[in-house]
Amino acid sequence: MVNKNKTVLVTGSGTGIGQAVARRFAKSGYNIIILGRRKEPLIEASDILNQIISQSKFDTRVKYYPGVDVSDLSGLIKMYDQIQKEFGKIDVIVNNAGVSGPVKIFTNSEFNDFKDCVSIHLGGTFWTSMKGLNVLEGSGKIITISTFFTEENKYEQRPYRFRTPYTAAQGAKNRLAECLAWELVERGIHSVATNPGPVHSDRIYKTVYPKAAAEFLRIGGFPGLTNKQIEEISTALLPFLGDDEQIIETETQKIAGKLLPIEDSMNSSQLRDLSKDLLKKIQEIAEKVQNNTKKMIVDNEFLSQEDVAEMVFNLADEKIGKMLNGKIIPNDRVFYPVKPIVERKINFDSSSNLANKVILLTSTTTDMSELEMLKELASEIVNEKPKQLIILTNQNEITKESNNLFTNFHHHSIDLGSEDAVKRIFNVIASKYGRIDSTIHFTGSYDYDQSFLKLNPAQWDKLVQNYILIPHLITRESVLSMATREAIDDPSLFKVATGNILIVGPNAPEGKKISGLVRARSEVFRGALRPYVTTANQELHDVLNSKINLTLILQGNTSGDSPQNSKLKRTLIELSSQNKSLNNLIHYLDE
Repeated sequence: MVNKNKTVLVTGSGTGIGQAVARRFAKSGYNIIILGRRKEPLIEASDILNQIISQSKFDTRVKYYPGVDVSDLSGLIKMYDQIQKEFGKIDVIVNNAGVSGPVKIFTNSEFNDFKDCVSIHLGGTFWTSMKGLNVLEGSGKIITISTFFTEENKYEQRPYRFRTPYTAAQGAKNRLAECLAWELVERGIHSVATNPGPVHSDRIYKTVYPKAAAEFLRIGGFPGLTNKQIEEISTALLPFLGDDEQIIETETQKIAGKLLPIEDSMNSSQLRDLSKDLLKKIQEIAEKVQNNTKKMIVDNEFLSQEDVAEMVFNLADEKIGKMLNGKIIPNDRVFYPVKPIVERKINFDSSSNLANKVILLTSTTTDMSELEMLKELASEIVNEKPKQLIILTNQNEITKESNNLFTNFHHHSIDLGSEDAVKRIFNVIASKYGRIDSTIHFTGSYDYDQSFLKLNPAQWDKLVQNYILIPHLITRESVLSMATREAIDDPSLFKVATGNILIVGPNAPEGKKISGLVRARSEVFRGALRPYVTTANQELHDVLNSKINLTLILQGNTSGDSPQNSKLKRTLIELSSQNKSLNNLIHYLDE
Protein backbone atom coordinates (compact mmCIF):
# COMPACT_ATOMS: atom_id res chain seq x y z
CA MET A 1 0.00 0.00 0.00
CA VAL A 2 1.36 3.40 -0.99
CA ASN A 3 0.81 6.28 1.44
CA LYS A 4 1.29 9.37 -0.69
CA ASN A 5 1.71 12.70 1.05
CA LYS A 6 2.17 11.07 4.45
CA THR A 7 5.18 11.85 6.62
CA VAL A 8 6.86 9.88 9.40
CA LEU A 9 9.43 11.13 11.91
CA VAL A 10 11.77 8.54 13.44
CA THR A 11 14.12 9.45 16.30
CA GLY A 12 17.54 7.83 16.59
CA SER A 13 17.31 6.79 12.97
CA GLY A 14 20.85 6.98 11.59
CA THR A 15 21.53 3.31 12.29
CA GLY A 16 19.99 0.17 13.74
CA ILE A 17 16.28 -0.26 14.43
CA GLY A 18 15.55 3.41 13.71
CA GLN A 19 17.01 3.21 10.22
CA ALA A 20 15.16 -0.09 9.58
CA VAL A 21 11.89 1.60 10.58
CA ALA A 22 12.61 4.54 8.26
CA ARG A 23 13.37 2.15 5.39
CA ARG A 24 10.08 0.31 5.92
CA PHE A 25 8.06 3.53 5.75
CA ALA A 26 10.08 4.72 2.72
CA LYS A 27 9.11 1.55 0.85
CA SER A 28 5.45 2.47 1.35
CA GLY A 29 5.67 5.99 0.01
CA TYR A 30 6.07 8.09 3.14
CA ASN A 31 8.13 11.25 3.38
CA ILE A 32 10.85 10.46 5.90
CA ILE A 33 12.27 12.67 8.64
CA ILE A 34 15.27 11.21 10.46
CA LEU A 35 17.30 12.72 13.26
CA GLY A 36 20.10 11.92 15.64
CA ARG A 37 23.14 13.28 17.41
CA ARG A 38 25.72 12.27 14.80
CA LYS A 39 25.67 13.68 11.26
CA GLU A 40 27.61 10.98 9.39
CA PRO A 41 25.17 8.08 10.04
CA LEU A 42 22.26 10.32 9.07
CA ILE A 43 23.91 11.18 5.75
CA GLU A 44 24.45 7.48 5.01
CA ALA A 45 20.88 6.64 6.06
CA SER A 46 19.56 9.48 3.91
CA ASP A 47 21.39 8.08 0.87
CA ILE A 48 19.88 4.64 1.48
CA LEU A 49 16.39 6.06 1.88
CA ASN A 50 16.67 8.20 -1.25
CA GLN A 51 17.77 5.15 -3.19
CA ILE A 52 14.64 3.27 -2.03
CA ILE A 53 12.46 6.20 -3.06
CA SER A 54 14.16 6.46 -6.45
CA GLN A 55 13.84 2.73 -7.16
CA SER A 56 10.17 2.80 -6.19
CA LYS A 57 9.62 5.95 -8.28
CA PHE A 58 7.89 7.76 -5.45
CA ASP A 59 7.51 11.50 -5.38
CA THR A 60 8.56 11.68 -1.73
CA ARG A 61 11.56 13.08 0.09
CA VAL A 62 13.96 12.59 2.96
CA LYS A 63 15.02 15.21 5.46
CA TYR A 64 17.62 14.66 8.15
CA TYR A 65 18.29 16.77 11.24
CA PRO A 66 21.76 16.19 12.68
CA GLY A 67 22.85 17.21 16.15
CA VAL A 68 19.38 16.67 17.61
CA ASP A 69 19.49 15.10 21.07
CA VAL A 70 15.95 14.14 22.11
CA SER A 71 16.79 15.05 25.71
CA ASP A 72 17.51 18.64 24.56
CA LEU A 73 14.15 20.43 24.61
CA SER A 74 15.37 23.57 22.85
CA GLY A 75 16.82 21.47 20.02
CA LEU A 76 13.51 19.64 19.58
CA ILE A 77 11.55 22.91 19.48
CA LYS A 78 13.89 24.33 16.84
CA MET A 79 13.61 21.14 14.75
CA TYR A 80 9.81 21.10 14.89
CA ASP A 81 9.67 24.76 13.86
CA GLN A 82 11.67 23.87 10.75
CA ILE A 83 9.51 20.81 10.08
CA GLN A 84 6.35 22.89 10.26
CA LYS A 85 7.72 25.32 7.69
CA GLU A 86 8.89 22.58 5.34
CA PHE A 87 6.26 19.82 5.76
CA GLY A 88 3.34 21.53 7.45
CA LYS A 89 2.01 18.42 9.16
CA ILE A 90 3.34 14.94 9.89
CA ASP A 91 1.38 11.72 10.39
CA VAL A 92 3.52 9.43 12.56
CA ILE A 93 6.09 9.96 15.31
CA VAL A 94 8.23 6.94 16.17
CA ASN A 95 10.03 7.25 19.52
CA ASN A 96 13.05 5.04 18.99
CA ALA A 97 16.07 7.01 20.26
CA GLY A 98 17.91 5.41 23.14
CA VAL A 99 21.25 4.51 24.66
CA SER A 100 22.42 1.43 26.50
CA GLY A 101 23.23 3.56 29.53
CA PRO A 102 25.58 2.34 32.26
CA VAL A 103 25.78 -1.46 32.30
CA LYS A 104 26.83 -1.74 35.93
CA ILE A 105 25.63 -2.64 39.40
CA PHE A 106 23.50 0.33 40.48
CA THR A 107 25.88 1.18 43.33
CA ASN A 108 28.66 1.77 40.80
CA SER A 109 26.75 3.74 38.17
CA GLU A 110 27.81 7.36 37.87
CA PHE A 111 24.83 9.53 38.79
CA ASN A 112 25.26 11.72 35.69
CA ASP A 113 25.20 8.60 33.48
CA PHE A 114 22.07 7.43 35.29
CA LYS A 115 20.38 10.81 34.72
CA ASP A 116 21.43 10.94 31.05
CA CYS A 117 19.97 7.49 30.37
CA VAL A 118 16.64 8.43 31.97
CA SER A 119 16.63 11.79 30.20
CA ILE A 120 17.10 10.25 26.74
CA HIS A 121 14.71 7.31 27.09
CA LEU A 122 11.93 8.87 29.14
CA GLY A 123 12.40 12.63 28.77
CA GLY A 124 13.20 12.26 25.07
CA THR A 125 10.03 10.26 24.46
CA PHE A 126 7.92 12.73 26.44
CA TRP A 127 9.20 15.91 24.79
CA THR A 128 9.41 14.45 21.27
CA SER A 129 5.74 13.51 21.67
CA MET A 130 4.63 16.74 23.38
CA LYS A 131 6.31 19.16 20.99
CA GLY A 132 5.37 16.95 18.06
CA LEU A 133 1.69 17.56 18.80
CA ASN A 134 2.08 20.99 17.20
CA VAL A 135 2.70 19.37 13.81
CA LEU A 136 0.92 16.03 14.19
CA GLU A 137 -2.17 15.45 12.08
CA GLY A 138 -5.48 15.04 13.89
CA SER A 139 -5.50 11.33 13.11
CA GLY A 140 -1.78 10.96 13.80
CA LYS A 141 0.06 8.17 15.60
CA ILE A 142 2.69 8.19 18.34
CA ILE A 143 4.50 4.84 18.39
CA THR A 144 6.97 4.21 21.19
CA ILE A 145 9.57 1.45 21.14
CA SER A 146 10.35 0.18 24.62
CA THR A 147 11.66 -3.14 25.98
CA PHE A 148 10.23 -6.49 27.03
CA PHE A 149 12.18 -6.27 30.27
CA THR A 150 9.58 -3.87 31.67
CA GLU A 151 6.52 -5.89 30.79
CA GLU A 152 4.39 -6.40 33.89
CA ASN A 153 2.20 -9.28 34.98
CA LYS A 154 0.04 -9.54 38.10
CA TYR A 155 2.68 -11.12 40.31
CA GLU A 156 5.79 -10.67 38.21
CA GLN A 157 8.31 -8.07 37.14
CA ARG A 158 11.16 -8.68 34.73
CA PRO A 159 14.48 -7.56 36.20
CA TYR A 160 17.32 -6.54 33.89
CA ARG A 161 20.45 -6.72 35.96
CA PHE A 162 23.05 -3.95 35.56
CA ARG A 163 20.44 -1.73 33.84
CA THR A 164 18.60 0.16 36.61
CA PRO A 165 18.29 3.54 34.81
CA TYR A 166 17.25 1.77 31.62
CA THR A 167 14.52 -0.30 33.30
CA ALA A 168 13.21 2.64 35.36
CA ALA A 169 12.98 4.85 32.27
CA GLN A 170 11.47 2.14 30.07
CA GLY A 171 8.93 1.16 32.70
CA ALA A 172 7.74 4.75 32.96
CA LYS A 173 7.82 5.03 29.16
CA ASN A 174 5.38 2.14 28.75
CA ARG A 175 2.98 3.67 31.23
CA LEU A 176 3.46 7.07 29.56
CA ALA A 177 2.43 5.59 26.20
CA GLU A 178 -0.79 4.36 27.84
CA CYS A 179 -1.34 7.72 29.52
CA LEU A 180 -0.89 9.67 26.28
CA ALA A 181 -3.57 7.57 24.61
CA TRP A 182 -6.05 8.72 27.27
CA GLU A 183 -4.80 12.32 27.16
CA LEU A 184 -5.13 12.54 23.36
CA VAL A 185 -8.56 10.97 22.83
CA GLU A 186 -10.23 14.29 22.04
CA ARG A 187 -7.59 15.08 19.42
CA GLY A 188 -8.04 11.74 17.68
CA ILE A 189 -4.34 10.90 18.06
CA HIS A 190 -3.41 7.32 18.93
CA SER A 191 -0.53 6.27 21.19
CA VAL A 192 0.79 2.71 21.12
CA ALA A 193 4.01 1.11 22.38
CA THR A 194 5.77 -2.06 21.36
CA ASN A 195 8.18 -4.07 23.49
CA PRO A 196 10.56 -5.97 21.23
CA GLY A 197 12.68 -8.66 22.76
CA PRO A 198 16.34 -9.21 21.89
CA VAL A 199 17.04 -7.81 18.43
CA HIS A 200 20.03 -8.48 16.20
CA SER A 201 22.09 -5.32 16.60
CA ASP A 202 25.61 -4.11 17.27
CA ARG A 203 24.39 -2.63 20.56
CA ILE A 204 23.61 -6.10 21.91
CA TYR A 205 26.65 -7.88 20.53
CA LYS A 206 29.27 -5.16 21.02
CA THR A 207 27.94 -3.17 23.96
CA VAL A 208 25.33 -4.65 26.27
CA TYR A 209 26.38 -8.31 26.44
CA PRO A 210 30.15 -7.68 26.70
CA LYS A 211 29.68 -4.90 29.27
CA ALA A 212 27.43 -7.16 31.33
CA ALA A 213 30.01 -9.95 31.09
CA ALA A 214 32.74 -7.56 32.21
CA GLU A 215 30.63 -6.50 35.19
CA PHE A 216 30.05 -10.14 36.16
CA LEU A 217 33.82 -10.63 36.18
CA ARG A 218 34.50 -7.40 38.07
CA ILE A 219 32.21 -8.64 40.82
CA GLY A 220 33.09 -12.33 40.72
CA GLY A 221 36.81 -11.90 40.12
CA PHE A 222 39.38 -13.11 37.61
CA PRO A 223 42.58 -14.97 38.63
CA GLY A 224 45.62 -12.68 38.90
CA LEU A 225 43.71 -9.39 38.77
CA THR A 226 42.03 -7.20 41.35
CA ASN A 227 38.42 -6.06 40.91
CA LYS A 228 39.67 -2.57 40.07
CA GLN A 229 42.13 -3.87 37.47
CA ILE A 230 39.39 -5.94 35.84
CA GLU A 231 37.31 -2.79 35.49
CA GLU A 232 40.16 -0.71 34.05
CA ILE A 233 41.24 -3.38 31.58
CA SER A 234 37.74 -4.19 30.36
CA THR A 235 36.90 -0.48 29.97
CA ALA A 236 40.02 -0.01 27.84
CA LEU A 237 39.64 -3.16 25.71
CA LEU A 238 35.90 -3.65 25.15
CA PRO A 239 35.74 -1.18 22.23
CA PHE A 240 38.17 -3.48 20.38
CA LEU A 241 36.38 -6.76 21.04
CA GLY A 242 36.21 -8.70 17.78
CA ASP A 243 39.00 -6.70 16.08
CA ASP A 244 42.00 -8.45 14.52
CA GLU A 245 44.83 -9.85 16.62
CA GLN A 246 47.29 -7.03 15.92
CA ILE A 247 44.89 -4.36 17.22
CA ILE A 248 44.24 -6.43 20.36
CA GLU A 249 48.02 -6.82 20.82
CA THR A 250 48.57 -3.07 20.55
CA GLU A 251 45.74 -2.18 22.93
CA THR A 252 46.70 -4.77 25.56
CA GLN A 253 50.23 -3.38 25.52
CA LYS A 254 48.82 0.10 26.12
CA ILE A 255 46.71 -0.88 29.12
CA ALA A 256 49.54 -3.03 30.53
CA GLY A 257 51.86 -0.04 30.27
CA LYS A 258 49.33 2.13 32.06
CA LEU A 259 48.82 -0.31 34.94
CA LEU A 260 52.46 -1.41 35.31
CA PRO A 261 53.69 1.59 37.38
CA ILE A 262 51.15 0.76 40.11
CA GLU A 263 51.46 -3.03 39.80
CA ASP A 264 54.86 -4.21 40.96
CA SER A 265 53.99 -7.90 41.41
CA MET A 266 54.23 -8.75 37.69
CA ASN A 267 55.98 -7.62 34.54
CA SER A 268 54.57 -6.08 31.38
CA SER A 269 54.35 -9.39 29.52
CA GLN A 270 52.40 -11.05 32.34
CA LEU A 271 50.00 -8.12 32.60
CA ARG A 272 49.48 -8.09 28.84
CA ASP A 273 48.72 -11.83 28.77
CA LEU A 274 46.27 -11.48 31.65
CA SER A 275 44.53 -8.66 29.80
CA LYS A 276 44.16 -10.85 26.70
CA ASP A 277 42.83 -13.72 28.79
CA LEU A 278 40.33 -11.40 30.46
CA LEU A 279 39.06 -10.16 27.10
CA LYS A 280 38.62 -13.75 25.90
CA LYS A 281 36.70 -14.60 29.04
CA ILE A 282 34.45 -11.58 28.57
CA GLN A 283 33.68 -12.70 25.03
CA GLU A 284 33.03 -16.25 26.22
CA ILE A 285 30.54 -15.11 28.87
CA ALA A 286 28.85 -12.66 26.48
CA GLU A 287 28.33 -15.42 23.94
CA LYS A 288 27.01 -17.74 26.65
CA VAL A 289 24.46 -15.13 27.76
CA GLN A 290 23.45 -14.62 24.14
CA ASN A 291 23.04 -18.36 23.54
CA ASN A 292 21.13 -18.88 26.80
CA THR A 293 18.73 -16.12 25.79
CA LYS A 294 18.20 -17.72 22.39
CA LYS A 295 17.26 -20.98 24.11
CA MET A 296 14.32 -19.13 25.70
CA ILE A 297 12.91 -18.43 22.21
CA VAL A 298 10.83 -21.08 20.48
CA ASP A 299 12.90 -21.09 17.28
CA ASN A 300 16.17 -19.92 18.93
CA GLU A 301 16.20 -16.73 16.89
CA PHE A 302 16.32 -13.10 17.91
CA LEU A 303 14.11 -10.67 16.05
CA SER A 304 15.69 -8.87 13.14
CA GLN A 305 15.61 -5.11 12.92
CA GLU A 306 13.28 -5.54 9.95
CA ASP A 307 10.88 -7.55 12.16
CA VAL A 308 10.62 -4.64 14.58
CA ALA A 309 10.22 -2.21 11.68
CA GLU A 310 7.33 -4.29 10.31
CA MET A 311 5.60 -4.23 13.70
CA VAL A 312 5.99 -0.45 13.95
CA PHE A 313 4.72 0.05 10.41
CA ASN A 314 1.63 -2.06 11.11
CA LEU A 315 0.89 -0.07 14.27
CA ALA A 316 0.79 3.07 12.11
CA ASP A 317 -2.12 1.62 10.15
CA GLU A 318 -5.34 3.53 10.88
CA LYS A 319 -7.47 0.49 11.75
CA ILE A 320 -4.80 -1.35 13.72
CA GLY A 321 -3.74 1.82 15.51
CA LYS A 322 -7.31 2.49 16.56
CA MET A 323 -7.86 -1.07 17.80
CA LEU A 324 -4.64 -1.08 19.81
CA ASN A 325 -4.71 2.52 21.02
CA GLY A 326 -3.30 2.74 24.56
CA LYS A 327 -1.84 -0.76 24.47
CA ILE A 328 1.70 -2.07 25.01
CA ILE A 329 2.25 -4.72 22.35
CA PRO A 330 4.66 -7.53 23.23
CA ASN A 331 6.86 -8.00 20.18
CA ASP A 332 9.16 -10.58 21.73
CA ARG A 333 8.88 -14.33 21.89
CA VAL A 334 11.13 -14.86 24.89
CA PHE A 335 9.87 -17.32 27.49
CA TYR A 336 11.46 -15.56 30.42
CA PRO A 337 10.73 -17.14 33.81
CA VAL A 338 10.95 -14.82 36.81
CA LYS A 339 10.23 -15.08 40.52
CA PRO A 340 6.78 -13.90 41.64
CA ILE A 341 7.78 -10.82 43.57
CA VAL A 342 4.63 -8.69 43.61
CA GLU A 343 2.87 -9.47 46.89
CA ARG A 344 -0.35 -8.79 48.77
CA LYS A 345 0.92 -10.19 52.06
CA ILE A 346 4.16 -9.50 53.81
CA ASN A 347 6.62 -11.49 55.91
CA PHE A 348 7.86 -10.22 59.25
CA ASP A 349 10.65 -11.37 61.52
CA SER A 350 8.76 -10.96 64.80
CA SER A 351 11.88 -11.31 66.93
CA SER A 352 13.40 -8.10 65.54
CA ASN A 353 13.20 -4.55 66.91
CA LEU A 354 14.62 -1.07 66.34
CA ALA A 355 16.56 -0.77 69.59
CA ASN A 356 20.06 0.66 69.10
CA LYS A 357 19.62 0.93 65.34
CA VAL A 358 20.31 3.94 63.09
CA ILE A 359 17.15 4.85 61.19
CA LEU A 360 16.93 7.35 58.35
CA LEU A 361 13.64 8.92 57.17
CA THR A 362 13.76 10.89 53.91
CA SER A 363 10.95 12.59 52.03
CA THR A 364 10.20 14.74 49.00
CA THR A 365 6.50 15.07 49.74
CA THR A 366 4.99 18.54 50.12
CA ASP A 367 1.54 17.42 51.26
CA MET A 368 0.96 18.50 54.88
CA SER A 369 -1.18 15.46 55.70
CA GLU A 370 1.59 13.14 54.47
CA LEU A 371 4.17 15.12 56.45
CA GLU A 372 1.99 14.90 59.56
CA MET A 373 1.88 11.13 59.07
CA LEU A 374 5.69 11.10 58.70
CA LYS A 375 5.94 12.99 62.01
CA GLU A 376 3.69 10.40 63.68
CA LEU A 377 5.85 7.62 62.26
CA ALA A 378 8.98 9.35 63.60
CA SER A 379 7.43 9.55 67.08
CA GLU A 380 6.58 5.84 67.01
CA ILE A 381 10.12 4.99 65.87
CA VAL A 382 11.58 7.05 68.76
CA ASN A 383 9.44 5.02 71.17
CA GLU A 384 11.28 1.93 69.90
CA LYS A 385 14.51 3.44 71.33
CA PRO A 386 16.76 3.45 68.24
CA LYS A 387 20.37 4.54 68.51
CA GLN A 388 19.52 7.52 66.30
CA LEU A 389 16.68 8.68 64.05
CA ILE A 390 17.60 11.19 61.33
CA ILE A 391 15.00 12.95 59.15
CA LEU A 392 15.91 14.51 55.79
CA THR A 393 13.45 16.65 53.85
CA ASN A 394 13.94 18.33 50.49
CA GLN A 395 14.89 21.98 50.95
CA ASN A 396 13.59 22.86 47.48
CA GLU A 397 10.05 21.93 48.50
CA ILE A 398 9.79 22.22 52.29
CA THR A 399 7.94 25.24 53.70
CA LYS A 400 8.43 27.01 57.03
CA GLU A 401 5.21 25.45 58.31
CA SER A 402 6.21 21.92 57.35
CA ASN A 403 9.77 22.48 58.55
CA ASN A 404 8.44 23.27 62.04
CA LEU A 405 6.87 19.81 62.24
CA PHE A 406 10.27 18.29 62.88
CA THR A 407 11.77 20.73 65.40
CA ASN A 408 11.82 18.02 68.10
CA PHE A 409 13.73 15.58 65.89
CA HIS A 410 17.22 15.35 64.42
CA HIS A 411 16.17 16.97 61.15
CA HIS A 412 18.02 18.42 58.15
CA SER A 413 16.54 20.13 55.12
CA ILE A 414 18.87 19.57 52.16
CA ASP A 415 18.75 19.38 48.37
CA LEU A 416 17.92 15.69 47.95
CA GLY A 417 18.40 16.00 44.19
CA SER A 418 22.05 17.00 44.60
CA GLU A 419 24.48 14.09 44.59
CA ASP A 420 27.07 16.14 46.48
CA ALA A 421 24.60 17.20 49.18
CA VAL A 422 23.30 13.65 49.67
CA LYS A 423 26.80 12.15 49.80
CA ARG A 424 27.86 14.80 52.29
CA ILE A 425 25.00 14.14 54.72
CA PHE A 426 25.51 10.36 54.48
CA ASN A 427 29.20 10.87 55.33
CA VAL A 428 28.19 12.97 58.35
CA ILE A 429 25.78 10.26 59.50
CA ALA A 430 28.50 7.61 59.11
CA SER A 431 31.07 9.60 61.08
CA LYS A 432 28.66 10.37 63.95
CA TYR A 433 26.50 7.26 64.21
CA GLY A 434 28.03 4.54 62.04
CA ARG A 435 26.27 2.50 59.39
CA ILE A 436 22.58 3.02 58.66
CA ASP A 437 20.42 0.03 59.55
CA SER A 438 17.20 1.09 57.81
CA THR A 439 16.13 3.84 55.42
CA ILE A 440 12.52 4.80 54.75
CA HIS A 441 11.97 7.10 51.78
CA PHE A 442 8.65 8.80 50.97
CA THR A 443 8.21 10.00 47.40
CA GLY A 444 4.82 11.57 48.07
CA SER A 445 2.10 11.63 45.40
CA TYR A 446 1.67 13.98 42.47
CA ASP A 447 -1.50 15.69 41.23
CA TYR A 448 -3.36 13.18 39.07
CA ASP A 449 -5.75 15.89 37.93
CA GLN A 450 -2.87 17.72 36.22
CA SER A 451 -2.83 16.96 32.49
CA PHE A 452 0.50 15.60 31.24
CA LEU A 453 -0.11 17.63 28.09
CA LYS A 454 0.10 20.85 30.10
CA LEU A 455 3.26 20.09 32.06
CA ASN A 456 6.00 22.66 31.64
CA PRO A 457 9.70 21.66 31.69
CA ALA A 458 10.14 22.53 35.38
CA GLN A 459 7.11 20.45 36.36
CA TRP A 460 8.27 17.48 34.29
CA ASP A 461 11.81 17.66 35.67
CA LYS A 462 10.42 17.73 39.21
CA LEU A 463 8.40 14.56 38.57
CA VAL A 464 11.42 12.72 37.16
CA GLN A 465 13.58 13.91 40.03
CA ASN A 466 11.12 13.01 42.79
CA TYR A 467 10.05 9.62 41.46
CA ILE A 468 13.19 8.25 39.77
CA LEU A 469 16.39 10.19 40.45
CA ILE A 470 16.06 10.89 44.18
CA PRO A 471 14.79 7.38 45.07
CA HIS A 472 17.81 5.99 43.21
CA LEU A 473 20.22 8.35 44.95
CA ILE A 474 18.82 7.57 48.41
CA THR A 475 18.84 3.83 47.65
CA ARG A 476 22.41 3.85 46.34
CA GLU A 477 23.84 5.84 49.24
CA SER A 478 21.91 3.76 51.79
CA VAL A 479 23.31 0.53 50.34
CA LEU A 480 26.84 1.94 50.44
CA SER A 481 26.32 2.99 54.05
CA MET A 482 25.10 -0.49 54.95
CA ALA A 483 28.00 -2.16 53.16
CA THR A 484 30.79 0.49 53.33
CA ARG A 485 31.90 2.78 50.56
CA GLU A 486 34.96 0.58 49.88
CA ALA A 487 32.54 -1.97 48.39
CA ILE A 488 32.52 0.12 45.21
CA ASP A 489 35.98 -1.28 44.44
CA ASP A 490 35.71 -4.50 46.47
CA PRO A 491 32.31 -6.13 45.78
CA SER A 492 33.02 -8.94 48.27
CA LEU A 493 32.20 -6.46 51.05
CA PHE A 494 28.55 -6.52 50.00
CA LYS A 495 28.29 -10.16 51.12
CA VAL A 496 28.29 -9.21 54.80
CA ALA A 497 26.01 -6.21 54.35
CA THR A 498 22.60 -6.17 56.03
CA GLY A 499 19.87 -3.57 56.22
CA ASN A 500 16.46 -2.46 55.01
CA ILE A 501 15.50 0.17 52.45
CA LEU A 502 11.80 0.97 52.12
CA ILE A 503 10.47 3.19 49.34
CA VAL A 504 6.90 4.40 49.81
CA GLY A 505 5.81 5.34 46.30
CA PRO A 506 2.89 7.42 45.04
CA ASN A 507 -0.57 6.40 46.26
CA ALA A 508 -3.24 4.96 44.01
CA PRO A 509 -6.00 7.46 43.13
CA GLU A 510 -8.82 7.85 45.65
CA GLY A 511 -12.55 8.13 45.01
CA LYS A 512 -15.67 6.16 44.13
CA LYS A 513 -15.48 6.87 40.40
CA ILE A 514 -11.94 7.08 39.04
CA SER A 515 -11.54 7.70 35.32
CA GLY A 516 -9.17 5.71 33.15
CA LEU A 517 -7.28 8.95 32.49
CA VAL A 518 -6.58 9.53 36.20
CA ARG A 519 -5.53 5.91 36.68
CA ALA A 520 -3.20 6.16 33.68
CA ARG A 521 -1.56 9.33 35.03
CA SER A 522 -1.06 7.73 38.44
CA GLU A 523 0.75 4.74 36.94
CA VAL A 524 3.47 6.56 35.00
CA PHE A 525 5.91 6.90 37.87
CA ARG A 526 4.72 3.91 39.85
CA GLY A 527 5.67 2.20 36.59
CA ALA A 528 9.22 3.54 36.95
CA LEU A 529 9.70 2.43 40.56
CA ARG A 530 8.55 -1.17 40.09
CA PRO A 531 11.20 -2.22 37.52
CA TYR A 532 13.86 -0.14 39.29
CA VAL A 533 13.28 -1.91 42.61
CA THR A 534 13.03 -5.29 40.87
CA THR A 535 16.35 -4.83 39.07
CA ALA A 536 18.18 -3.36 42.06
CA ASN A 537 16.93 -6.23 44.24
CA GLN A 538 18.21 -8.87 41.86
CA GLU A 539 21.60 -7.19 41.92
CA LEU A 540 21.62 -6.96 45.73
CA HIS A 541 20.55 -10.57 46.31
CA ASP A 542 21.54 -12.68 43.31
CA VAL A 543 24.70 -10.89 42.14
CA LEU A 544 26.20 -9.28 45.25
CA ASN A 545 24.81 -11.87 47.69
CA SER A 546 24.00 -9.18 50.23
CA LYS A 547 21.29 -9.39 52.89
CA ILE A 548 19.96 -5.90 52.19
CA ASN A 549 16.18 -5.83 51.71
CA LEU A 550 14.83 -3.26 49.24
CA THR A 551 11.04 -2.99 49.35
CA LEU A 552 8.61 -0.84 47.37
CA ILE A 553 5.30 -0.12 49.10
CA LEU A 554 2.39 1.25 47.08
CA GLN A 555 -0.61 2.43 49.08
CA GLY A 556 -4.23 2.59 48.01
CA ASN A 557 -6.16 0.05 45.99
CA THR A 558 -8.14 -0.44 42.81
CA SER A 559 -11.39 0.32 44.68
CA GLY A 560 -10.28 3.89 45.29
CA ASP A 561 -10.18 3.55 49.10
CA SER A 562 -8.05 5.93 51.15
CA PRO A 563 -4.65 4.59 52.27
CA GLN A 564 -4.55 2.99 55.70
CA ASN A 565 -1.85 5.10 57.35
CA SER A 566 -1.98 3.22 60.65
CA LYS A 567 -1.26 0.01 58.77
CA LEU A 568 1.54 1.73 56.83
CA LYS A 569 3.27 2.98 59.98
CA ARG A 570 3.15 -0.44 61.63
CA THR A 571 4.39 -2.12 58.45
CA LEU A 572 7.29 0.32 58.06
CA ILE A 573 8.40 -0.22 61.66
CA GLU A 574 8.20 -3.99 61.27
CA LEU A 575 10.13 -3.97 57.98
CA SER A 576 12.73 -1.55 59.37
CA SER A 577 13.35 -4.02 62.20
CA GLN A 578 14.20 -6.95 59.94
CA ASN A 579 17.48 -8.79 60.46
CA LYS A 580 16.81 -11.51 57.89
CA SER A 581 16.97 -11.35 54.11
CA LEU A 582 13.31 -11.54 53.08
CA ASN A 583 11.53 -11.47 49.73
CA ASN A 584 9.18 -8.50 50.30
CA LEU A 585 9.99 -6.69 47.08
CA ILE A 586 6.82 -4.98 45.85
CA HIS A 587 3.96 -4.79 48.30
CA TYR A 588 0.45 -3.43 47.69
CA LEU A 589 -0.38 -2.62 51.28
CA ASP A 590 -4.13 -1.95 50.96
CA GLU A 591 -5.14 -4.56 48.40
